[in-house]
Amino acid sequence: MALQQQLFVQWHQWKDGTIDWDQLQQSCRPIRQHFEGTLQRVVDLGCARKERTPWAQTVRTCHKLLQRKEALWTFLEIHGVEPTNNATERALRQSIIQRKISLGVQSASGAICRSRLFTVTTTFRQQGRDIWQFLEQAWIAHHRGGPMPSLLTDP
Repeated sequence: MALQQQLFVQWHQWKDGTIDWDQLQQSCRPIRQHFEGTLQRVVDLGCARKERTPWAQTVRTCHKLLQRKEALWTFLEIHGVEPTNNATERALRQSIIQRKISLGVQSASGAICRSRLFTVTTTFRQQGRDIWQFLEQAWIAHHRGGPMPSLLTDP
């Protein structure tokens, strides 16, 4: 938890302009090394193969995190990537609530349709674009055999 707190102190300093991108990367390097070292020490301590204890779950989680360690630090490599998944969770929240209220869909094709509509509506809300206009254009293109409109904004 202390490493997490240190990391977010650095992140917020970068976000508010106190430090620049290079300083953020440099200041997070020892935090990253310490975190990965801690994960490795836990994995090295190990557990029995079929053990089902909280410790064994921790060991397996640390092992999985080490396998994906590069992905954990993407936010330090690519501008615009946040260190949390809060935006993603907020984007998914509406779809999950709808699914729970309506008790889901009854077919694979219904699930595909719902996921595609959710993708369109979420993307357009984030872009501040008109969802209904896009859906109308897509419906017309489908029935006339024309090119489908893009989810991407114009350059």
